[in-house]
Amino acid sequence: MAVGAAITNGSTGMIALAAGIAISASAFAAAWAEKGIGTAAIGAMAEKEELFGKGLILTVIPETIVIFGLVIAILIIGMAG
Repeated sequence: MAVGAAITNGSTGMIALAAGIAISASAFAAAWAEKGIGTAAIGAMAEKEELFGKGLILTVIPETIVIFGLVIAILIIGMAG
């Protein structure tokens, strides 16, 4: 029984690792995208202040990447269980 428990615990750890990688990779990608978009948005707003709304919307859009990573992590955990 101890061997079966070790296999179960090992696979559970791999599932958790895969879910963590899915979320962390998507979070790093979103942060990288937001850095570039935020820099460009601030540069545009320095020249035309009325671009604030568009800059804010464009800066928030990459957050959907993290939501996709969360969905993938939930699917990984759901398929394992």
